[in-house]
Amino acid sequence: MTGLQPLLAASTVVLSAPAQAWSAPDGDIDGSGIAGFYVGDRRVLSMLCVTANGASPEHIRTATPAASTAVFVALLRGVDDATADPKVRLQRRRTLTAHGLREELTVESTLTEVVRVTLEARIRADFASMDQVKAGLAEDLPGTTPQVRGDVATWADDSVSAELTAAGATLSSGGADLVASWEVEVGPKSSSTVSLEVTARIADAVVGPPAFPSGWDRFRVRAADIRLQRWIAQALTDLESLRMSVSTIDDAVFLAAGAPWFFTLFGRDSIWAARMLLPLGTDLAGDTLRVLASMQGRENVPDTAEQPGKIMHELRSAALEIPGEGVVLPPLYYGTVDATALWINLLHDAWKWGLPEDQVQELLPALESALAWIRDYGDSDGDGFLEYVDESGRGLANQGWKDSGDSVQWNDGRLATGPIALCEVQGYAYEAMRGGADLLEHFGRDGAEEWRARAEDLKAAFAAKFWVDGDGGAYPAIALDAAKRPVDSLTSNIGHLLGTGILSEEEARLVAHHLASERMSSGFGLRTMSTEAAGYWPLSYHGGSVWAHDTAIAILGLRREGFTAEAAQLSEGLLAAAEGFDYRMPELHSGDASTDIPQPVPYPAACRPQAWSAAAAIAVLHATLGLEADRETGDLTADPAGTRLAAGVRVEGVAVGRTRFTVRTSPTEARITPAPAD
Repeated sequence: MTGLQPLLAASTVVLSAPAQAWSAPDGDIDGSGIAGFYVGDRRVLSMLCVTANGASPEHIRTATPAASTAVFVALLRGVDDATADPKVRLQRRRTLTAHGLREELTVESTLTEVVRVTLEARIRADFASMDQVKAGLAEDLPGTTPQVRGDVATWADDSVSAELTAAGATLSSGGADLVASWEVEVGPKSSSTVSLEVTARIADAVVGPPAFPSGWDRFRVRAADIRLQRWIAQALTDLESLRMSVSTIDDAVFLAAGAPWFFTLFGRDSIWAARMLLPLGTDLAGDTLRVLASMQGRENVPDTAEQPGKIMHELRSAALEIPGEGVVLPPLYYGTVDATALWINLLHDAWKWGLPEDQVQELLPALESALAWIRDYGDSDGDGFLEYVDESGRGLANQGWKDSGDSVQWNDGRLATGPIALCEVQGYAYEAMRGGADLLEHFGRDGAEEWRARAEDLKAAFAAKFWVDGDGGAYPAIALDAAKRPVDSLTSNIGHLLGTGILSEEEARLVAHHLASERMSSGFGLRTMSTEAAGYWPLSYHGGSVWAHDTAIAILGLRREGFTAEAAQLSEGLLAAAEGFDYRMPELHSGDASTDIPQPVPYPAACRPQAWSAAAAIAVLHATLGLEADRETGDLTADPAGTRLAAGVRVEGVAVGRTRFTVRTSPTEARITPAPAD
């Protein structure tokens, strides 16, 4: 069936940005759904299926020792003896690089006689766009006919070229299908390996691989709760494979939002991920800030939502069309209301964590432009709040992090009408104005007092306009609608307000109370919408599901506001979910209660890995240990605050500026040892 977005939960992925390969658990890429080898936004191979003596190997295990590697183990009972123990098997190792895929096929035998096996790989290239695949419109594409010379085959169209090398194989083609065949002889109690490699180049690619490794191998965690240790280890290998660059800035690295659909630069996602990873060092944050500043809006262009000072939303090599929704996003699209304030907040936090002052100073003109956008464009009607509306008629209807069409609902299920002023965006803006003022003052620039005054005006207006009464006490509405009425659903958006400074102590206490309630806390993380809302459904993308990054933001805010127990409760929920997903946390998962279903239920179309879901592991560690950086002294402090999860944690390589620290904790205290500067 075509026309349905492919499901992802049952597929295996390996990746090394900007390349990714999706297959069935047995390793076969059969052209259905998401299956394929991709570079950038193009599917290079739609088929890579292996047989032995004409039969499919019998799959028994898949292992992923790294994000870029998978090993598929299968039995070859057709060439085995008749005893119960399997004595012949196939190991299929897939390794990705930034522009290539390598497949090694190893036949292993413990028989005492020679085994002869004909291995065949059936391969097809179709060069489908990621948009076609996502829309479910790529399964019936005819494929591209290869050119074969010896053991090398090539494919090409106007913007994609690919080459396959299969040493020792016989290559033959019939139409679009290419067959690589090896006659393999395996000696007694021995093994034999054959391989193929595919490389691809995308002429119009706007993103590419990083120029250097991250250095995150210096960040090491041991924890008495092994779940935390394993989640962080998986997160770091996933994040390494999500690192990308843009051709316009040498050596600058950012994190792609996630695989497969968002394998590129997204302002909001890349900012949040870099912000959560600040304990690993400020290099990623500095690069992300520079990349986004280079694309900062300069003109007022309704078709792209560009405005002077605005930070972009997403970058692609071609326009993105979402079939059936009337949405067409240009290659460089600015339709986000929150990325600009979040950019300022990342700059301020990176400065606190030791981003070199000369790098901060270079970004001050972009800071001033971003602050001006908040004043001149973000608040389009002059009421003091930031709001959004799609002026083009073809862009995103909702432009906060919950950007699906039904994400802003009244408690009775009605959709709110825009312009929409989201509650969390006001918190981001308050924090940005305060942090921006600190930076302006420190570097001797004008305007600090003006921005502090604007921030206090916003805080007072927020307290007056956003709060609604509900069971369990008052809470902030998700948004104000076009008529400036508070949209009264209880949502996870309120968790993003914590730690921004926009809430009073009593207001923060009320928010913490709601987040920890059974209506919001699923036992596997924070639901995006209360179970008591009419629109709640555990598998709704933004109306009841759980997003790891969303929960992690609330955890960090709870900890900053002093709500240690509530932060620990949500952290335990994410750890339980991480364990249930074998420590590769997906983009989102179901909001079903852990008391009803004791394993987290996948959202079947969720991306994985997702940058901010992986980075949530570091955020949980950050909150658990109560880490704080002192920019002036270059010191690090920690406060485990008696939480169970903090017991027996040792972290090496926490960075403040160029100094790294080792942190050792018990539930009630921490010992911090500096290492030599690097």
